[in-house]
Amino acid sequence: MHENFNQARKGYFRVLSVIIPAYNEEEIIPQTASVIDGILSGENIEHELLFVNDGSKDRTWERIEEQAKAFPSVRGVCFSRNFGKESAIFAGIAEAKGECCVVIDCDLQHPPEKIVEMYRLWEQGYEIVEGVKSDRGKESGLHRFAARSFYDIMSNSVGFDMSRASDFKLLDRKAMNVLLNMREKNAFFRALSSWIGFKSTEVEYEVREREVGTSKWSTKALFKYALTNITSFTSAPMQIVTILGIIVFVVGMGASLEAIITFFEGKAQDGFTTVIILQCFTGSFIMMALGIIGYYISKIYDEVKGRPKYIIDKTV
Repeated sequence: MHENFNQARKGYFRVLSVIIPAYNEEEIIPQTASVIDGILSGENIEHELLFVNDGSKDRTWERIEEQAKAFPSVRGVCFSRNFGKESAIFAGIAEAKGECCVVIDCDLQHPPEKIVEMYRLWEQGYEIVEGVKSDRGKESGLHRFAARSFYDIMSNSVGFDMSRASDFKLLDRKAMNVLLNMREKNAFFRALSSWIGFKSTEVEYEVREREVGTSKWSTKALFKYALTNITSFTSAPMQIVTILGIIVFVVGMGASLEAIITFFEGKAQDGFTTVIILQCFTGSFIMMALGIIGYYISKIYDEVKGRPKYIIDKTV
């Protein structure tokens, strides 16, 4: 058993903090609070449920306030506006009072009973317990292909398989503090929490269907989320510039060789069409390269400004 398990770290309580980001989830908040509180209470696990309202436009915050009155274990944090799921997770980690925390989606697609299994593994000394998907649930072929491509890029960047990774995981206070000390604004929790190391293990789970409401992730939002996280964690897209440069160089060398041969054979043409094609070809690659570089510069600009990841409006 973990040598520090029976010794509460200074300033924190030996409880489990369950961090629950919520965006426009008014319909399921009561059920989420009731189900998770019931499971943990039934296992005699001291806990707090920390809902983080990510600038919802519905009555999500009012529902959180109601649950805080109904359940002593429920706390709430409300953002001044929508800052995104990553910011909500980090706000939860910063506000958590427990010696360990579990991050779980509000829609109950992550099975809450797995929290108990994660907690028992933490009692055995594991500092990070990863929730890994045994399947991805019902997804369209296009969505599945996009997700696989995204995780292939991330896996190559971090050096380990992320194809089944999720935000559903338990972190020891040690790991929580390390994440909080990372000052980067565009932080990808799913990758960073695995990248930091520590003694880790896995718990498999099946993704469930939403019981209430619909997903708040549009195709546009998912694309933006993937692009932001790829560029925040890896510089791999920057290497595309080098690859495109090599391609243009090879094509240019081939065209030059052809022009020289035809010249010495006395078959040289005016070459207007060839010149136009090469200019369009190289010009498009240059513009793509500048776009990629420009996106990274914009991210550097965001980091240099030093604005906070989120702004808390009120708590309950």
